[in-house]
Order: sequence, then structure tokens, then C-alpha cells
Amino acid sequence: MTHDALQSVPWQITGNHWLSLPCVHPADASLHAIGVLHRGARAAVEFAGSAAFLTGTGPALARPVLERDGARIELGANGIVWERALHWLPTFTCTVGDLVIRGTVFAPFGQDADIAGACYAIAVENRGPSDAHIALSLEGVLGHRQLRVVTPRPLEDGHRVTVRGDVVILDGAEPPGHVALAVAADGARGATADVTGPHSYRVRRPLVIPAGARSETAFYVGAGPERDGACATVEVLRRRGWKQLLTGTRDAIRTLEQTTGMESVDSLINRNMLFAYFYGVGRALDDAHFYLVRSRAPWCTRGVTIRDWEALAWTVPAVQLGDPPLARELILRACEIHGYAPGRGVHYFDGTLFEPGFTLEGCSSYAIAVERYIRDTGDDQIVEEPILADTLYHVADDLDERRDDIHGLYKTEVTLSGAPAPQPFMMHGNAVVAAAIDALRRTLAEEDASELPDPDTLRSTLKRSFTAEGGGKPVFVSASDLGGHATLADDPVGSLAWLPLFEGIERSDSTYRRTAKGTAGPPGHLARQIGRLFGPDASATLEWLRRAPLDHGLAAEFVDEEGKATSSGGDAALSGLLAYAVWFTVQTHGVRP
Repeated sequence: MTHDALQSVPWQITGNHWLSLPCVHPADASLHAIGVLHRGARAAVEFAGSAAFLTGTGPALARPVLERDGARIELGANGIVWERALHWLPTFTCTVGDLVIRGTVFAPFGQDADIAGACYAIAVENRGPSDAHIALSLEGVLGHRQLRVVTPRPLEDGHRVTVRGDVVILDGAEPPGHVALAVAADGARGATADVTGPHSYRVRRPLVIPAGARSETAFYVGAGPERDGACATVEVLRRRGWKQLLTGTRDAIRTLEQTTGMESVDSLINRNMLFAYFYGVGRALDDAHFYLVRSRAPWCTRGVTIRDWEALAWTVPAVQLGDPPLARELILRACEIHGYAPGRGVHYFDGTLFEPGFTLEGCSSYAIAVERYIRDTGDDQIVEEPILADTLYHVADDLDERRDDIHGLYKTEVTLSGAPAPQPFMMHGNAVVAAAIDALRRTLAEEDASELPDPDTLRSTLKRSFTAEGGGKPVFVSASDLGGHATLADDPVGSLAWLPLFEGIERSDSTYRRTAKGTAGPPGHLARQIGRLFGPDASATLEWLRRAPLDHGLAAEFVDEEGKATSSGGDAALSGLLAYAVWFTVQTHGVRP
């Protein structure tokens, strides 16, 4: 599978902030990869059954298997049906003779369930006339380990599979291994763990199910920075028990759900909001801190890098819909990690600069995120946090350095798409700056706020400076040198369709409406298409998004006219933008499909 291809398998996806489980195979419920963030490596560390795990054709990292009367039966051999409980918990049902097997794959989440682990919960119902003597096993191969920032790099030391009591341990042969996994069955009685080959294992649990009865068990996977920590985690999972963990996880996810009164729209919002919540945000296994990333999905071409704008204007608003306390923590973490040089480019998730390129939007995103948080939660005490205050002063200083003294507008280096700015002054960037200055005037100390430019004057200036004739009527241009040269071509990520979100231009403004219609064209970039929710075609756009296949229901950077992903799928930050923009326009503007 090439780096920029889409997932070739319609994977069942789940996980928590510690572990990503992006590759649960729909054919047999096998798990082909597990990922964690590692701050020391500045990368995702991923364990898989084979290097070709994204194709779904190699051996699985973990596969549930049923044995009956000595015969091995893979789940799904006679078909398997999937549902997604609460839009995030994959559950399956299959039949083997007179046995009905139901299972749930989940990573614990919620208060007292925030654990670096995962569970396979399996229930077997015996509809036959006699007792069923069976064994359930979780078996697999540790065939590949990799580090991934954007592209994968195999770990060169050997893979190691060992047994400690009734626990299987998967790790690397040489230190530092970054990550170890431990696999165990629910309850110690009768369970066995074996190494079945050079890199393969089996954890087995025998069961006797009376006729007409039902039996339940589970397998656990715990992660740690090294093998002892992984074993400790799997023991915690066993002590808590899968029933308690699943109940807590369901209850916690239920609190995140959003509702608009339209079932299909709710599904679009919640599916993408949860993907952004768990795959655009992660806790590093080696320091337990939260980090914002573009996506933890291994097929996302942007990897686990991040730009300030994507973190604070795409992911955090979606998180804030369901979990304002976490949104608060993420805003402060972004300030701590990236706020020393706001808007300077794309970063590794630990704050190290990955790709330089200053954007006005990235620099402004801190002030806008704080303003949105205070407006929606009423928690104005956040401005008392020292790291936030320092960051906002950095924002004000850096914006001031970019201000043109003659025209009163602000210069940028690159667009949000990452391309060099076609002209020094961009309309989208200056509209965002005006919103940021509005926020800074309300959050900085009074004497410092009074020295900031007037945002209303800035908005009037940008309307005059970025207006040109298009088809005999005025339209906005995306960029200008303010000396007679202008660029009409719209930046797909920093599209002019988004202008009403920054309050300086109304959705009903005639010049804006003409401009927004001019940005329509074939969808191509999903970010631009989402921006059309703010324009005159909002209802048609919402209907299009509601029906769009996307990347199996999740955001992809590029889509075709039908909304099917064409490349750069599994984009968690963009899923956050999609979820928030749909929720905002439905709730605030009353948009309906």
C-alpha cells in the first residue's frame, strides 16, 4: 500500500487516548495493528502482524479463534454482522453451528477507566441440545513494529514474544523498545499462554456451556513503556473486569454525544467528533501528557504532525462540543508546547519545528480558541493561567511585527494549504487577525489592550482592499499586494467561504454571496466544501455532506464529486472541523438539509 493511498479495507476503528485500534478487520474481527504515541520518539509506535497490515492480507496481530471438539473455527467463517454502538464501539455477531458469538472490541475510557489497554469481550450462546465444550483463543503474530511521524520506519531490532505465567508479552529484543504489549485472558482459572512460533502466540480459555446457556469471557491487551509496565496494565484490566470497563466506557462516550434532532446529521457529527476526539488527541505512553496531532490513523498522509490552526481551530472546537474540561486542558497544552512561536509552521507533536512557514491564522488561533472557550463555557478564569497569558502576549507581538504601517493590514508567508502566499496580504488571514484582535482586547491587560489596532477599522480596510470586479459586480479576492495586483484563486483550506465565521462579514453580504458562489466548483478539497456551509448554498452542502461516503464515513482531505475519498483519508483534525462546522451551522444558523 502506498503512503498516500486510502485504506483498502473498511476497517472497524476504535481506541482511547492511549491506544489506537485502527485496523479491526470486518471479515473476522482480527486486530491487525495497535498504535501509541511516544513523546521521546516524537512519533507513533505501531505493532502489527505484518508490514503490509494496511492491506489486511497478512497475519493478524491478534485474532479471536473458536475451538470445538478439537476443530479450529475462525470467527466470521460463515459471515459476520457489525454494528457500532454509540458510533465508536465495534460489536459483531456471528454463528458457528448452534453457537451464537457476540463480541465487542473496545479501549476503556472514562473516569477510573482511563487505561492504556484494550479488551475483546466475547459472549457465546449455546442453542444446541447438549453441553458445548469449547475453547476461545486470542492468537496472533508480532510481525512488524514501526515508528511513524509521516512515513513509517521499521524498528530494526528483532521482535520478541515471551510468556510470563499466563501472560504473553510482545516487545523488541533490544532496549530501548519504546513500547511493550501484554496479552492475557479474563480470570486465571484454566487459561493458558503459549509461544507457538518464532513470533507467534496463543492465549487460550476453555469453557463448558450448558445447553440453552450463555457464557462470557474476555481477552485483554495492556501497553507500557516496557514489559513490566505492560504486565502491570494487563493485571489492572483483569482486576477491573471487562463488564465494569465496558459499562464505564459506554457511559462516558454517551456524555460526549451531540444531538440536533436530525438522526442522519447527528450520525455525521458524532462519528467525526469521536474520531477527532480520540485520533486527533492522544496521551503519550512515556509521559502521560496530552498531545494534539493531525491523525493517529496510520493511513493519514499528514501523520502525527500538527499545525496550530489545525489543532486549535479544527480539533479543539470538536472536543469542546462534548468535553469542555478537556478542551481547556488542550488549549493550555497547545500554549505550553507551541505557544512560544505561534503560527511558525508545522510541528512534531512535542513542539519541535517540522516544516517552517508562518501563517497569520496559526498565530491568531490561540486568541480565537480562548475566546470561543470563554463564550461557550463562561469560564473566564482560564485567562489567569500564566502560560496562556504569556502565549497571548507572544501572539500580539508577532502579529504586530507582521503589520504593514501604511495599509494597516498583515502579511503572511504561506497559506493554510502550505503553499507560498501568492501575494503578501491574504483576505482570509486578515479576517482571522481581526477576530484575534477582538479577542485580545478582551483578554490582555487593559493598558496593553488599548494599544492594539481597532478590529472594526481592520475589517473595513480589508473589505476595501480585497474587493475587485468580477463579471461586472464586486467580489472579494483572496490575496493582494495592495499595489494593483490581486489573486482571485481561492486557497482550498483558507477559503473565503469561511469569512462569516470570523464575524466581520455577514452571510447575507451580497459581495460575499457572489464570492462564495464563485468558490463552488467541483468539491476536490473537503475543507473548502465544509466552508460552503456558511454560504448561500448551505442547505445543499449539508445534504451533500450527509450523503457523502467520505473515507468510510470519516473526513478525507480530498474527495470526488460524490464525496467519496480520493486520497489523504483518516484525517482526524479535519473530522473535527467537519463535526464542529455542521453542528455550528445547524444550531446557530438553522441550516437544514
